[in-house]
Amino acid sequence: MKTIAIYHNKGGVGKTTTAVNLAAAFSNKNKRVLLIDIDAQANSTFATGLIKFQFEEDDNLKDRNVLQILSSGEFDFIPEIARKSKGFNVPEIDVIPSHITLIDEQDRLNRLASSRFRLNTKLEQVEDRYDIVIIDAPPSRDLYAEIALIAADYLIIPSDMKPFSNQGLNIIKKFIREVNETRSTIGKDTLEVLGVLASKILTNSKYLEFVFPKQKEAVLQRYQFAMLKTVIYERVALSNCVNQTVSRGDLEIPDPKSVFEFDRDCDSVKEFRNLSSEIMEKIGF
Repeated sequence: MKTIAIYHNKGGVGKTTTAVNLAAAFSNKNKRVLLIDIDAQANSTFATGLIKFQFEEDDNLKDRNVLQILSSGEFDFIPEIARKSKGFNVPEIDVIPSHITLIDEQDRLNRLASSRFRLNTKLEQVEDRYDIVIIDAPPSRDLYAEIALIAADYLIIPSDMKPFSNQGLNIIKKFIREVNETRSTIGKDTLEVLGVLASKILTNSKYLEFVFPKQKEAVLQRYQFAMLKTVIYERVALSNCVNQTVSRGDLEIPDPKSVFEFDRDCDSVKEFRNLSSEIMEKIGF
């Protein structure tokens, strides 16, 4: 089993888009996939079709989500919490959903040193159940991001390559060093950075000719991070696939799809197929 964290400390760089569609790409290659949403915004949870309710009283996630995984070392193991995505992809994937209550519980969990290692420990218990685990980490430098990077074997850093995103790479580098110190206390190897993934990239020809190459060079030379070969471009299909709805009586219920289910012939599908192949080669699958 290989565990990959998707993380950047800046929001809006395509982190969730990468996490869910890469998970779908792996699933379409007959890999047994688990997607873990550890971001309180729960965007991956929504994108995989698990938030189909409109009212709080219909919330079926509040007592069975990633918070339960982190709250106890003796109860609430991954097979009990994971659920299938709904209408997201064929085949569907297993998902550990997130929930807004993560925000309120962070201070309590922060006081418990063991909470940092519970996800890692519980993942070790399902090594024979999954081929690939993808963790959608929050766009912050907090406890939940630390938990994700402790549990992961590999890291992908999505970036829209804009100035603040690139400047954030130095902060990520320092964060990785600190996480690696923590990993060493449990005998875990250092986190392997697979590279920066250029995502949400404009298709404007002048930008691609003059600006984009300089941005990539800055990542390589100034921040000493490798660039993944695959580029995920800003495309209509990627924004539309998550915004699908279905009518139920007087209500419009969210019905998000992976980009593979939304339009199998679109360019974004080719890009995520390429990305999954590149990652599989790097991690030895």
